Amino acid sequence: MRFLLDDEQREFARSLDALLTSADTPAVVRGWAAGDHGPGLTLWRRLADAGVFALGVPEAYGGVGPLPVETAVAFVELGRHGVPGPLVESVAAGVLLGGAGGPAAKEWLPGIASGTAVVSLALEGYGPYALDADVADAVLTVAGDELRLTRGPGAPAGPGVPTGPGGSTGRPAPPGPGAPTVSVDPARRLFRPVPGGEVVAAGPGVREAARAAGTWATFATAAQALGCGEALLRATVAYVKQRTQFGVPVGSFQAVKHRLADTLLGLEFARPLLYGAAVELADGAPGAGAAVAAAKVAAGEAGYAAARTALQLHGAVGYTEELDLAWWLRRARPLRDAWGTPSACRARVLAG
Repeated sequence: MRFLLDDEQREFARSLDALLTSADTPAVVRGWAAGDHGPGLTLWRRLADAGVFALGVPEAYGGVGPLPVETAVAFVELGRHGVPGPLVESVAAGVLLGGAGGPAAKEWLPGIASGTAVVSLALEGYGPYALDADVADAVLTVAGDELRLTRGPGAPAGPGVPTGPGGSTGRPAPPGPGAPTVSVDPARRLFRPVPGGEVVAAGPGVREAARAAGTWATFATAAQALGCGEALLRATVAYVKQRTQFGVPVGSFQAVKHRLADTLLGLEFARPLLYGAAVELADGAPGAGAAVAAAKVAAGEAGYAAARTALQLHGAVGYTEELDLAWWLRRARPLRDAWGTPSACRARVLAG
């Protein structure tokens, strides 16, 4: 099946592409990896102004969502430009809080939609880590039917907590997230959530909301992986047109053409699965979870294959820190495994 975006969706993609191209995202990624979050948070607010974080937040809380197709459009662009930060987690947190409801939803969802609140998320079944918890205003975790929230040091005090001059609450600052776990991608900083946290919702509805949030996180990560693979393929095609051997561009060699064609086919096979899953999510179809898992397998594997192709055809220069390509190479495998490993997603497809 061929999925076509409408004019408004295509314009949304073009506007995000222009915004991110002008933002010099490779420099933002380098700064984020080095612990300089300022440029990344500035870009975060610009993305919020463009409506990216409102896509998973219900209209009742200042969002426009949930809009799965537009989310796919946005996260393909975010992956293609390599934007750092807990992007997936903030959008999934919007779905989680929107489903769970209660005071925490009223407190945090407008901030998520407007970009004034950066939220990370860790859910059972998807690994023990929260991405970039050191920069998040809050980290959400779900255990059983309890939704817990741990505030970051700069987060608002919350309802009913008196504040003093300069926003001081008169209480100790929340504990920091600890040391990050070493990641293949230095711009993806992984933290184990601080034990405990404030219980902000409980009951069967939390379990269902967590299930929906996990599906959305898997879906958005699949879109990021597809965009990452596209960026790697484009960079590689441009490189083999310029690099010469025996007096001709290496891109004219049949073996190179075949490798690039296989990479392109993998990405183009994943694309309709991604948008098919978006349609099922939008319709609330019972098989949406399995469709999302299938898209994640295809996009994750295609993005990782694009990274292997890029590294082989760039040669040793692909390893160098000075080449922007290195950051996309490092991201492809973590995106393949984040929010649903290939084996876990295949099992979900079979179960569905």
